[in-house]
Amino acid sequence: MDSKKTPDLAAERFAEAVGIMARLRAPDGCPWDREQTFDTIKRHTLEETYEVFDAIERRAWPELKDELGDLLLQVLFYAQMAEEAGYFSITEVVDGLNSKLIRRHPHIFGEVTADDADTVLRNWEAIKKEEKAGKAREGGLLGEVPRSMPAVVEAAKLGSKAAKVGFDWPDIQGLVGKIEEESKELAAEVAAGNRAKVEEEFGDLMFTAVNLSRHLKVDAEQALRLANAKFRGRFAAMEQLAGGSLEGLSATRLEELWSEAKKA
Repeated sequence: MDSKKTPDLAAERFAEAVGIMARLRAPDGCPWDREQTFDTIKRHTLEETYEVFDAIERRAWPELKDELGDLLLQVLFYAQMAEEAGYFSITEVVDGLNSKLIRRHPHIFGEVTADDADTVLRNWEAIKKEEKAGKAREGGLLGEVPRSMPAVVEAAKLGSKAAKVGFDWPDIQGLVGKIEEESKELAAEVAAGNRAKVEEEFGDLMFTAVNLSRHLKVDAEQALRLANAKFRGRFAAMEQLAGGSLEGLSATRLEELWSEAKKA
């Protein structure tokens, strides 16, 4: 495909997709699509986002192409419903995105010089701060962090925001010590059988662990997904070593199989 024709072709295909979505939501359109609301669609958006992550991690490029299409469908769905309600249109969504990209890349579209990624990031953050200046902010500094995002992401952003005003653990060792402290507090509440406090202390332990990942410059979500994948692989190896099923095996035998799977 001629790369020079790609933008025009993409614009044509995008317009076609917008038209299809409008048709599906029309009075004589698809009954299922017409019944959907922002609240019924949002759970699908999260699922599609994770399917994009999964395709990237597996380097499944043909699947990624399909998953990106599914994710784009979510955007078209929200925009169509918003236009029907008189909130905004897909054109306004794209206009806003274009303006933001140009505004936040002055080293490309303006006179600013940025020779490395760190400088670009500093400029980006400074421009974001200027954009937010004068806007009403609820909940102080942490009010800028949406409550609706996944809890692991929220915890990392809360810690990062607090760190900007100096409220943070001084070093990694301090966080490691805090994890040990939180673990002991959790163990104490488990021993006491205090169910409500167990949940609270477990949350404190997770929050501390996420902030340790921030200090280590490790993406906590990605790290957990890698751990999940490792567990899947080892568990499958255990099943294979056991001849296909683990049911009915003793705890001792299961531990032996786990050790063998780790070695493999």
